[in-house]
Amino acid sequence: MTASEDRDLVARAVSGQDTAAFGELVRRHQSHVRNFLRKLTGDYALADDLAQDCFMHAWDKLRTYSGRGSFIGWLLKVAYTTFLQSKRKSKRYAEILESAGQVADQEGRSTVQPIDELTDLDKYLAVLTTEERAIMVMSYACGLSHREIGDATDMPVGTVKSVIFRGKEKIRNSFEIKDHQHG
Repeated sequence: MTASEDRDLVARAVSGQDTAAFGELVRRHQSHVRNFLRKLTGDYALADDLAQDCFMHAWDKLRTYSGRGSFIGWLLKVAYTTFLQSKRKSKRYAEILESAGQVADQEGRSTVQPIDELTDLDKYLAVLTTEERAIMVMSYACGLSHREIGDATDMPVGTVKSVIFRGKEKIRNSFEIKDHQHG
């Protein structure tokens, strides 16, 4: 998987509405997108639904990918936006139900993992805000550069670096992890 191969597939998909080329992009990147969304949501079924939505949005917006930066960086921006829109919708839905005298059962999903089944990474990510979690996953799990994360989140590179630093500090402090560099 190279960046130039991704750009060629995007060009083919856009120029001729080549669904096979887009299908290859989906095949190459779907596990990154799903894993990213799973780390954000903690819910496998929801993450899979959001990944499908993400790829539909990506197909619709494919012409907006300029080729600047990696395709996966652009795709994770679409995934993050899809996640945030979903979160806003579910929050509005919960507020509507609440105002109607009903209580939304947010924890009733059987797909949420019990605490004892969570990986160390999931436990570490749980202490972070949604934004911090997204940026840490983009950096460490997806291997995006600070610039690509900045593009994906519409943040200056300096802010991205600060969020990563603060996120690491929060994890260290929450789990009493010693920084090997500083003793």
